[in-house]
Order: sequence, then structure tokens, then C-alpha cells
Amino acid sequence: MANEVMNKEVSFEVNGENVRLTPNMIQQFLTSGNGKITPQETMMFLNLCKYQHLNPFLKEAYIIKFGDNPAQIITSKEAFMKRAESSPNYDGVSAGCIVLRNNEIVYTKGAFILPTDNLVGAWADVKRKDRSQPHHVEIGLKEFSKGQSTWNAMPATMIRKTAIVNALREAFPESLGAMYTEDDKNPNETATKAIQKQAEPSKTQNKLADIIGGGNDATNNAGESETEPEPEIIEPIKQDDTEEIEGTFEQPELL
Repeated sequence: MANEVMNKEVSFEVNGENVRLTPNMIQQFLTSGNGKITPQETMMFLNLCKYQHLNPFLKEAYIIKFGDNPAQIITSKEAFMKRAESSPNYDGVSAGCIVLRNNEIVYTKGAFILPTDNLVGAWADVKRKDRSQPHHVEIGLKEFSKGQSTWNAMPATMIRKTAIVNALREAFPESLGAMYTEDDKNPNETATKAIQKQAEPSKTQNKLADIIGGGNDATNNAGESETEPEPEIIEPIKQDDTEEIEGTFEQPELL
């Protein structure tokens, strides 16, 4: 049964071409990294490709996993641009960097900055033909920079590209809302952690399994182990109370 599910083929169309994909193909040939993706992560990636019409064989979408960390489901910037340009309402994009120059904030065009500039972020404008104002986005370098070699070597190019992606997503939420690039803050990681946490048996489920398997004795033991007896609180005896207690006893007569 499991093999049938893993080899079940899903077919969908991408740019006029038919793409055929199976969960087994995703795990064996399309996953990068040294980790093994879970069935939940496999289905999330398969459904992203299917419903967003992405071709994973052309690296329009890819999945990466290292060790036991949650898998990263990523969409390429090129897929973003193709999707936006295919919309009849797309009317162009402009972007640049935000730098601190002579103690003043300056908005540059493109990814060119001066050697003395302090790069702090990037901006992007995406125009739609059915909107009077462009979708304007400004993002900070500290928020998105991952400190990797590419970001260290080309920080202006990387932060500008990330600004464009975020502006495109805001301008076309119906087609780009669920797609994230490698430089985005991807909520899929949080969702994957939640799914993995739900998949793990809870302490309550384990306890219930013990009760079912152990009969009434197990139920009694479980109840005793979970509910600890409250300690008895002994109040100190006041001096007046001591006198009353002493008065209640008759002293024996001496012979």
C-alpha cells in the first residue's frame, strides 16, 4: 500500500508542457541536502508544484533538507518573474538599494553603491495596469541577510533581488502568495515544524495506549501516578491551645 502511494503519479501542465511527478521521484531525485524528507514535506512540495504550475525539473521549485531540520521549499526568482510577466496587468518593476551616505538616507537605482556607502536595505516598485499607484516595498538588510558567502560577496545584489520578490508577491497575491525564494522569511518552516510536532505521539496518547493494553490495573496505576497525594499541612499549635489541651487531662493522684 505504501509503495502504491509513493509511486502514484500526479500530472499537471506547466507552460504548455505536461509534467509528471511522484512522491518517490521527489525523495529520490529532487531533494537536495543530506536529510530525508518526511511524507508531509513530500506532499507539500508536490502540491506546490501542482497548484502553482512549477516545473521542479527546471529548478523553478526545489526542496532542501539537512539532517533533522525542517525542509525548505523554495521557488526560484526566475519563476517569480515568469509568473508576473505572464499577467496581463503586469506593467514593469523598478528597484534599488537604500544606503546611509553622509548621515543621510539615499535611495539608489539598481545594485550600484559607492564604496563609502553603508548599505542598510533595498526598495522595489511593481506597477500594475489596473492600479493607479505602484506596490512599494522597503526591506532591511539585517532582517534578510543570512551571512552566507553570496550575501557577503554581493549584498547589494541580493537585498535588491529580495525586495523585488517581496514586491511581486504583494502585487500579485493570487498567483505568488504561497511562493517563497531562498532569501525570503519562509513560513513553511514553521508549518513543517507544527506538522512534525503533531505527528509525534503525545504523552497523553502514550498513556492511553498503556491503559488500553494494561486493563483496570493499569488504569488504577495510571491514576495513582498522575495524581500525587497532597501533603498534609500541620498547623503549629498556639500557646493558648496548648493550655487548653493540658487542661483536658486530669493529672494522676500521687500515692
